[in-house]
Amino acid sequence: TSGAPSSTSPSTASSPLRRMDYRGFLSEVERGNVPPVALLHGDEPRLLDDALAKVSRALFSDPSLLALNREVFDGGEAAVDEIIRSALTLPSLAPARLVVVKSAQALPANAAGALREYARDPSPYARLVLLAGESLDAGHWLPKALPPASVIGVPRLTGRGLLAWLQTRAREEGYELAEGAAQLLVRWVGEDLTALSGELEKALLFAGSRSITEEHVQGVVGEHRVLRTFELTDAVERREIGRALALLESLLASGEEPLAILGTLTRQVRTTWQVGEWRRQGKPVEAIAALLRRPSFTVQALSARAAALPAGDLSRALRRCWEVEGKLKSGGRPRAELTVLLADLCRAG
Repeated sequence: TSGAPSSTSPSTASSPLRRMDYRGFLSEVERGNVPPVALLHGDEPRLLDDALAKVSRALFSDPSLLALNREVFDGGEAAVDEIIRSALTLPSLAPARLVVVKSAQALPANAAGALREYARDPSPYARLVLLAGESLDAGHWLPKALPPASVIGVPRLTGRGLLAWLQTRAREEGYELAEGAAQLLVRWVGEDLTALSGELEKALLFAGSRSITEEHVQGVVGEHRVLRTFELTDAVERREIGRALALLESLLASGEEPLAILGTLTRQVRTTWQVGEWRRQGKPVEAIAALLRRPSFTVQALSARAAALPAGDLSRALRRCWEVEGKLKSGGRPRAELTVLLADLCRAG
């Protein structure tokens, strides 16, 4: 049964709105300041989920009150009148009600008037959070319908921001993640936040202590086959032909598909070539990292490698990878073809 709240707790007290970024929004939420209306937009679903989880915890310390007072809508299905009616409903046994609109970018443009009117005088007993799963430009009707201070862009994490995100998640679980371990996670897993979060959880379980080191990450990430594949590309980069051939034998013996091994080698050569070309065109490392969705420190290393090679070596290496792909697909002997390719790549690299 709905009833008027008896008081306003610190977790629901709203301070005067000011323009802020995603990090500032989270800091305010953690201090108990949840704005009456907020639109978060960006194409990283994990960060939108993180924000919603923090808002939910700030408003409801008791999970049973969360179940009673949170209503979630889909912007592609719900009518704006239904959303606003929910926001105007009094909370039950709690100081505030949380109304969430996921896929808010799918709301029809004719919802602008009703949202604008609500945002001018929002209910003091509700928090309306709209989550748009794509970046919205300033000309989009949805940001224009809301006060500028209510609109928070959620940027894609790269470089040090990605490392900080991993370390923060570890601290929230009571662990300290060493920077080297965070870098290793990103290097091996990539920049997909969901995959990174899953591998981090494995490392936390594996650690047995409150400090997570590179050794802990090596013990769990991607299993040993992924580790050997990473070591193979590392051996090629270092021109260690003996080590590269031993790793190739290990991968083939463990059942790794020859075309998968070739694909990893080809991607590494192609990415190094791309980075070298972009750097010659004057693109900064951070811009390249954003294009490739790779951490800046990885791009910096690839840039140095490309710059150290004679002109044309990477192009020839890439052509060799394509030649071997054609041979494998037409019945060539995988072990022999990959062995010769590794020798060629180590000479080129």
